[in-house]
Amino acid sequence: MHETTILLIEVGALLLGLGLLGRLSRRIGLSPIPLYLLAGLAFGHGGLLPLTASEEFFAVGAEIGVILLLLMLGLEYSAGELVGNLRAAAPAGLIDALLNALPGAAFALLLGWGWVAAVVLAGITWVSSSGVIAKVLADLGRLGNRETPVVLSVLVIEDLAMALYLPLVTALLAGTGLVGGSLALGIAVFTVVLVLVVAIRYGHFISAMLSAKDAEALLLGVLGLTLLVAGIAQKLQVSAAVGAFLVGIALSGPVAHHATELLTPLRDLFATVFFVFFGLATDPREIPPVLLPALALAILTMATKTLTGYLAARRVGIAVPGRWRAGLALVPRGEFSIVIAGLAVAAGSVEPQLAPLAATYVLITVVTGPLLARVPDLAWFKSWLRQRAAARAAVPVVSPE
Repeated sequence: MHETTILLIEVGALLLGLGLLGRLSRRIGLSPIPLYLLAGLAFGHGGLLPLTASEEFFAVGAEIGVILLLLMLGLEYSAGELVGNLRAAAPAGLIDALLNALPGAAFALLLGWGWVAAVVLAGITWVSSSGVIAKVLADLGRLGNRETPVVLSVLVIEDLAMALYLPLVTALLAGTGLVGGSLALGIAVFTVVLVLVVAIRYGHFISAMLSAKDAEALLLGVLGLTLLVAGIAQKLQVSAAVGAFLVGIALSGPVAHHATELLTPLRDLFATVFFVFFGLATDPREIPPVLLPALALAILTMATKTLTGYLAARRVGIAVPGRWRAGLALVPRGEFSIVIAGLAVAAGSVEPQLAPLAATYVLITVVTGPLLARVPDLAWFKSWLRQRAAARAAVPVVSPE
């Protein structure tokens, strides 16, 4: 009884404080995500006032937060749009892997950490945070923008790639060899293909099972189905986020519309818990020793990720402002990067500094990412783009004689 009382007090006080921080951030025109992260740092391990009773609550809530963020993204798009965008974004996915995984691998090798750590750090710097980006796009009202499908396509390709990468890196860290790695990869590929086929071919049957007329039944049905699919996907070493996203893709028509309205408040609540938990799980005392290398790596890979989004948007004919919005939106890393670092720590076979470096690196990108995402909307940036466009238009074209 006493533990439950402490849990209620901690959760209630923290949520109340987060509500006030969210209101403050919107009044000053900033994303609330950095403030949520800093609040987590203040009350986590090594913080000013560590919260202990509510740690497990926030851990579970954080998992649900990522799942709901990706479900809501999936509800915005149809299966046909997903397939079309994935086909169009396949080259961008390859560029994304080369531009963002290779710097992480090279950085680990320069630090003398060995090739296993290089493979791990490559994954950490490669994959963007679907959860953070989904929240930023929703906060900025960009879900309907022309460049948003490009951003989502890159994220989905990354998440699908993680479904293959995570089993392989787990086998690599465990030293199970070629047979174990091949088996894990085969299971991951089969699961991803199965969920994709069900979502695309039989999504209308799933929608028909759920009634849009009964709000309570619809909420319970969609939420239950999403958590079930996400849990099964994670059990099979496939991303829970991928499973949740594909459930959203599978739902269509009035069911998808009403589910979006019902789930939006839940998404906002658990998304906030996700960001706070990330801060709670990071010990501020581990940051100073790795701050400079993490900052250098963050600056490098924020630039390469921005270039990734810019090129991907340019390929499909998005105008210059939209290219910058796409590139800067992709900057934050998050849940997958921490999962990868956690696998390495649990294996105990890589450099001990990898975990604090990864946590600091992710924290830097998650704090700066939402701020950078707002830059294309600022007056001075729009003015700079106009000046560049005018300068290009003024350059005379010399025809060949």
